[in-house]
Amino acid sequence: MSFIQWAIDPWGLRVPIHIAWFLIWVAAIAGLAFFVVHATYVRYFAKPRQFAPDGHPIPSEIPARVPRHSQVARAFHWIMAVSMLTLLFTAFLPRVGVQFNWVTYHWIAGTVLTASILFHIFHASFWLDFWSIWPDRIDMTDAYHRVLRAIGRPAPPPRKFAKYPLENKLYHGAIIVAGLCAIATGVFMMFRVRTVFFPRNPYLFSDMTWGMIYVLHGLAGVGLIALIMVHIYFGIRPEKRPITKSMIYGWMSREFYLEEHDPERWVVSPPNAANRTEERGLSDTRGNP
Repeated sequence: MSFIQWAIDPWGLRVPIHIAWFLIWVAAIAGLAFFVVHATYVRYFAKPRQFAPDGHPIPSEIPARVPRHSQVARAFHWIMAVSMLTLLFTAFLPRVGVQFNWVTYHWIAGTVLTASILFHIFHASFWLDFWSIWPDRIDMTDAYHRVLRAIGRPAPPPRKFAKYPLENKLYHGAIIVAGLCAIATGVFMMFRVRTVFFPRNPYLFSDMTWGMIYVLHGLAGVGLIALIMVHIYFGIRPEKRPITKSMIYGWMSREFYLEEHDPERWVVSPPNAANRTEERGLSDTRGNP
C-alpha cells in the first residue's frame, strides 16, 4: 500500500500525481481516536491540576472582563476558519463521492485564506506581541515538570500560564507548518487552472515537480483535517469554553484569568486603559517576558 499515487508520463518516467485518498480516512479516524483517548484520560486518569503558589500580590486593577482578543484578531480568526473549512470541504468531498464544480470555490477560498494570513503576519508583527504565541524557557521547564509529576517522580508544580498555554503554542506551530505548506503549494497549483490573477500555464514545472507539489498539498490538507478536528474538540470542552468565548466576545472573566494565568507573565492594563485599547482594536496585553 502506497501513500502516493504514481503515473507514467509521456516520456515513460514514473512520476507522483497526488496522495492516496485513503489518507483522508486515516486523518479523520486519527482525530476521532484522539477525542476518545483524551476524553477517557481526562475522565478517569487525569490528576487534579496543581500550580505553584503565586509569589507576588495580585494587581488590584485587574478588570472584571479581561481583554484577550481585539476585534481585528477575532475577525481574522473567523475569516480564516470559514475559508479553511471551505477549502477542506471543496477539496475532499469530491473524493468521497460528493460531486460538484468545486475548483472555483476552492481557489477563491484559498485566496481569502492567503490574504488573511498575510494580514495576520503584518498585524501580529506591528500591533500585537509577536512572541507571546511562541514557547519560551518557562514553558519548556514547566512541561518537563509536568511530565515528571505525571510519571510519579518528584518535581515542583508548574507555574500558571502566560496568555497562551504551551499546548496552544505547539498547536499554533503545527498549524503554521501545515497551513503555509498548503498555501505555498496552492499558489503554484493556481497556474494550472483559470483564475483572475495570472494566465494558465500548466508547463511552468516538469511533471515530477508538479507531482511533488500535489503530494505536498495533499499531505498538508489531510494534516489539517486532523488538526482542525482537534481544535474544534478542545473549543467545545467545558474547561476550554471561556477561551472559546473570548474569541467571540473578546474577553474572559477575571476569575478564570486568575485561576489559569500568571499576572506577571500576562500583564493586563487597568480598565480605563483596556477600554481605550479595545476601542483602537488592538491587544492590550504583554506576552511572555
